[in-house]
Amino acid sequence: MIIIIDYGLGNLNSILNALNLLKIDAEISRNIKKIKEADKLILPGVGAFREGINNLKEFGLLDVLNEEVLVKKKPILGICLGMQLMCTKSYEDGETKGLGWIDSEVIKFNFKDDLRIPHMGWNDVKCNLDCPLFKGGDEIQTFYFVHSFHLDTKDKAITKGICNYGLDFCAALQKENIFATQFHPEKSQTEGLEILKKFNALN
Repeated sequence: MIIIIDYGLGNLNSILNALNLLKIDAEISRNIKKIKEADKLILPGVGAFREGINNLKEFGLLDVLNEEVLVKKKPILGICLGMQLMCTKSYEDGETKGLGWIDSEVIKFNFKDDLRIPHMGWNDVKCNLDCPLFKGGDEIQTFYFVHSFHLDTKDKAITKGICNYGLDFCAALQKENIFATQFHPEKSQTEGLEILKKFNALN
């Protein structure tokens, strides 16, 4: 069973529908008992970083997530804002502390040319095929992005997917049992569904 963490932000039903299409047992919940019983977790997210962290606190989810992910090493997949929330801090609307699982700050794209912000639409990702999420796939895969902020990753070894939009940025990462994508696998058709399928297949 995969539990999609409901903290009031994110396109939860899109993720659930994608998992249902793959016939993967999944549920949207913020119930602590269900989170503890889950085999794997997905931390989704669309919206503002500060609101996301505040909602996790308000719903009493910080302690159980830290326990399940950091202590019990339960696999978790962060998607878009969910990936950013895993970091040490973000500079969106001022400085806000994140979960601190990933040694990275979250900063805004800052372009001097006419590249649009947010970065929205399909883009290629150079994938590290040693990562379980990409294993057996093509080195270049195409995914759907919608974001104005990106990771300034201190630990480059955890970067498993690189995308270029004015600059190279971390599009996917893995740190032990922690997986995350800046793109939306649930909106990325065949290659995106493969990401969810491979995440579900993790031991």
